[in-house]
Amino acid sequence: MPGKRSLEKNRKNRSQRQKTDRYDPVLRIDEQQGITGNFYTSEDLVRYSIMSKSPKKAESNADADDVQKSSLMKILKSDDPKISLIRDILSVVIVVAIIGGVLFGVSGTWPAIVAVESGSMVPNMNVGDLIFVVEENRFGPLLTAEEAEAAGVTSFNGYGDVIIYRPNGNTQVTPIIHRALTEINASTAAEMGFTGEAAHAGYITKGDHNEIIDQEGIFSNGIGRMQPVKEEWIVGKALFAIPLLGYLPLHIWEFAVVVVILLVIWELYSRKKEKDREVTKKPQKKGGRK
Repeated sequence: MPGKRSLEKNRKNRSQRQKTDRYDPVLRIDEQQGITGNFYTSEDLVRYSIMSKSPKKAESNADADDVQKSSLMKILKSDDPKISLIRDILSVVIVVAIIGGVLFGVSGTWPAIVAVESGSMVPNMNVGDLIFVVEENRFGPLLTAEEAEAAGVTSFNGYGDVIIYRPNGNTQVTPIIHRALTEINASTAAEMGFTGEAAHAGYITKGDHNEIIDQEGIFSNGIGRMQPVKEEWIVGKALFAIPLLGYLPLHIWEFAVVVVILLVIWELYSRKKEKDREVTKKPQKKGGRK
C-alpha cells in the first residue's frame, strides 16, 4: 500500500508545519536544516535575551571594579621611592587633619592651639608654652578680673580669664594672649581718650608681666593704639598650657623638614630590611658531584 503510506507521510508533514508556524522563522529554518534540540517562541527568545544581557553587564561592572581595586592596591603597596614618599606625606596630612578636626570639635574655635611667643604673661605663661584654646563661653562664661575676684575663681594663677584676641580686629597679625581685666562701655572709652569709631565698648586687657594695660600702649605693625577688645575680635580663652611643646608650631617649617627627612630615612631602612629578608629566604643551590 505505497499510496496510503505516502498520504500518511504528507499529513504528518503538514501537521508538523502547522505546529511550527507559531515559532520563530529562524528556528523553523534551522529545523528544516536538520538542527535538533529545543525550540522556543519569539517571546521566549526576548525574555532569554534580556536575562542573558543583564549578567554580562553586571560582570562587566564587576570586572571594572576589580581593576580599579587592583590598581589602587598596587599603588598602596608599591615599592617605588616616589610613590612611597607621597604615600607617607599623605598619611601625615590625613593624621594632622583628623587631629585638627577633633581639636575643633572639642574647642569650638580655631585655632584651637596657640604658642606663646613673648614674655608678656610671665611667670604664668612662658615662651614656648602650647596653649589649648576654647570658645570664650565654653566650660563657663568669660570672666573678667573683677567678676572672677568676686566669684573667687582663678585662671593661670590670677583673676580673670586669659583671652586670645586679634588686635583692633586685624587678621593679618599674630593674635595677642592677655588677661581680661574689665569690660567698659562706649562712654568710658571716650573718657579714656578714644574718639570716633575707636570709642566703643569692649574689654580692657593686660599682660601679667606688663606694667600698663594694652589700651594705653602703642603697638607696631600698623596697629597703633590698642582699642577696647570687641567680642567679635576674641578668638577664645586659654584653658590650659603645656610647657615647651609650643616650640614646634613656632618652628613649623623646620619641624616639617625634619619629619620629611625622617620619613625618607625610615623608608630606605625598611626597603633595605625587606631586601635582606628576601635574600635570606631564597633557598641555596646544592652543589653537584664532581
